[in-house]
Amino acid sequence: PAIPTDIVDATGAGDLFAGAFLWGLAEGQDLETCGRMGCVAASEVISHIGARPEADLRALFKSHGLI
Repeated sequence: PAIPTDIVDATGAGDLFAGAFLWGLAEGQDLETCGRMGCVAASEVISHIGARPEADLRALFKSHGLI
């Protein structure tokens, strides 16, 4: 699936990127996968108003083949 490119609100994007990256690292993922997880998570949060994800991030990671 494509990563959304429409930015609605950038609030929380950096925090969510960092959180997803670190979660991937803690789960034993390689650095490339951790970075991709961060991008997927950040792209979800910038696609709507507010700093909290509206989608299930684990499901998004699965749909992108990251876990």
